[in-house]
Amino acid sequence: MSEIETYRAQARAWLESVAPKYSRAARGKLNLSVEEDLALGRQYMAEKYDAGYAGINWKTEIGGQGLSNMHKIAFDAEEMQFGMPNAYFGISLGMPIPILIHYGQDRAWVKERVIKALRGEEIWCQLFSEPSGGSDLAALRTKAEPDGNGWRMTGQKVWTSWAQYCDYGVIVVRTDPTVEKHKGLTYFWVDMKAEGVEVRPIKLAGGDSHVNEVFFDAVRLEDSQRMGEVGGGFGVALHTLMIERYIATDSAGFGPHLDLFVDQARDLSINGKPAIKDGRIRSAIARNHAMRAGLDSITKRAFAMMQAGMQPGPEGSLQKLVAVRSRQKLSELALDLQGNQAFDFDPHAYVKEDWGTSWLNAPTGRIAGGSDEVLLNTIAEKVLGLPQDHRPDKGVPFNAIPA
Repeated sequence: MSEIETYRAQARAWLESVAPKYSRAARGKLNLSVEEDLALGRQYMAEKYDAGYAGINWKTEIGGQGLSNMHKIAFDAEEMQFGMPNAYFGISLGMPIPILIHYGQDRAWVKERVIKALRGEEIWCQLFSEPSGGSDLAALRTKAEPDGNGWRMTGQKVWTSWAQYCDYGVIVVRTDPTVEKHKGLTYFWVDMKAEGVEVRPIKLAGGDSHVNEVFFDAVRLEDSQRMGEVGGGFGVALHTLMIERYIATDSAGFGPHLDLFVDQARDLSINGKPAIKDGRIRSAIARNHAMRAGLDSITKRAFAMMQAGMQPGPEGSLQKLVAVRSRQKLSELALDLQGNQAFDFDPHAYVKEDWGTSWLNAPTGRIAGGSDEVLLNTIAEKVLGLPQDHRPDKGVPFNAIPA
């Protein structure tokens, strides 16, 4: 047994030991509110830290375990199967905290924030998207103007996950509107409890409200909160988005497993015969099986590259693009098979076990973390080598671009 396999077995044994309290199956019997589930999540994160499974691939001097990326992948793959209450902390530990580790100026303060985040005591959000910017991050309009030895920030962000529960956030704002849009941005961390910060949850189609609008009304920022150079915010933002988060991927697009569709096709009928005998259904099963096998192969190749000390390439964009699109189509087909029964929607159902929940939440998955259009551009330019799209605003000062 290899070192990684031994580590995976140890991790699974620990996860099994805490599953009776923290797993999705255990929590599902309690009918918890979001706040109660979050409180349980904080307890889980603290136990996870104490057991040595937090910050697995981060350096020990900042609170991590000092192990490899493959150790983290092995743990994440096992943890995902139990449905632990860790969704509230995914973005916090996935991007803001690694960026803080890299750019934070006060190293003692940074280490304190890292450990508190790993233990679930503090949560960070990422404040990038804006109402008028779409997928164009550099089109943002939230501004920060010099104010003594600091800055004064005003503007709005949107689709900020878990902001209503966050203590801090990372944000990119415009500090110079007289230069090209990519060059006038600066990156800061912000106290989400500061005066002038207002968070308004947004209710999604699936019924949950984990995303928010966030308003900033003349919020004071100290220059010590700046991460990177003045005007260098776009580069730090790209660093944030390109951080190797080394998460366990899912060729099902984090929707139901294909086996659940096969089971349903056996139980339901088309024209008086089992749906599984219908050629169209069998074709859909075959296409999805082949697609998911292909995505799993891409993932295995990426893991093999990491084990060899290499960096995975941009072909990873195919994973999210294809997986979530196919999840949406398969979920729609599953609902069609159910007929009128599909209208019996359970707002509390788990997205990986319920076709209605999967279908309703799939469009959000196609936008969050990189929209289909952004991923298609990445594949076109980085995988296929096609030229960039025409940019009429290239070389134009931001304040000269028509609003």
